[in-house]
Amino acid sequence: MKAEDVLEKRKVQWSKLEEYLSGSRLGMRRSTWSPEQVLEFSELYRAACTDLALAQAYRLPPQTVDYLHNLVGRAHNRLYRSQKYDLASWWNVMFHDAPQQIFRDPCVHVATLLFFGLFFISALIAWNPSVFPSYVQGVLGEEQIEGLETSFAEEIGTQGSFDTYAMMAGFYIRNNTGIGLQCFGFGPLILPTLYTLIYNAVVLGASFGYMARSDVEAGKNFFEFVTAHGPFELSAIALSAGAGLRLGLGVLATAGFNRMASFKIQARRSLPVIAASATLFILAAFTEGFISPSPLPYALKALWAVMSSTAMMFYFVVLGAPRENAP
Repeated sequence: MKAEDVLEKRKVQWSKLEEYLSGSRLGMRRSTWSPEQVLEFSELYRAACTDLALAQAYRLPPQTVDYLHNLVGRAHNRLYRSQKYDLASWWNVMFHDAPQQIFRDPCVHVATLLFFGLFFISALIAWNPSVFPSYVQGVLGEEQIEGLETSFAEEIGTQGSFDTYAMMAGFYIRNNTGIGLQCFGFGPLILPTLYTLIYNAVVLGASFGYMARSDVEAGKNFFEFVTAHGPFELSAIALSAGAGLRLGLGVLATAGFNRMASFKIQARRSLPVIAASATLFILAAFTEGFISPSPLPYALKALWAVMSSTAMMFYFVVLGAPRENAP
């Protein structure tokens, strides 16, 4: 049978598909279609795709090919059109799925313990030069140490404007997000994520420890600057690494699935965690841009840090704790 004859018989199916696209079939919109109608529409769409390929392969008249192109394109847009933003769904992800996943995810626990453990060990060693006298120089280098002292030589909040703070907030969003994306994006490879996490923990810890020394005059200004945004930023780094390790787990431990299917499953589990991490990075950036460099009294900045830490503890522990009626 010739291709022209086959396509001629298919015109009835094209008409049915046109009725769905025009909304005239049974007078209903897609949102009110029954499961049977959705199935029929999908079958008509796939058949039209086959007809288009057949028409192109046999070089049928251009008007037939153009008609099928248009029909397939409209059907594709109807079948795969984007959904409207659902505020309730977003709220459920951020305030139910994310804290629940963070609370029970061993990848997040490992990343958090590793990051904060190395951070505090590095800070303690850097603070006490009698343990390893050349530790700070080996981790940071003389140039970075000098840069730290120079950057915080002047008192915080002595100069600045709203435009300056806004520019700083934008810079910190980009910088902080870059760290998070490295921890998350390298996740499938695992080792680069661990390296990024460990590197930031050791370097940040050494910086904090060195600036806490009594003989470092710029230390007071340093801590006045970092106190407000520190809880948000450090927690976000740990979360992004935990989400990245979750991706790597999907590649290594497949639980009987093929690697791609396992990766997709773990990626879906990591999305609420990385969403929470991104939110914390943004909060850290705005705090670092507007509150940290401002002339506000240090007591208010410390109060902000305490409130931030309390809010995160409530989010991670209270909202994350298993519910009795949870499935």
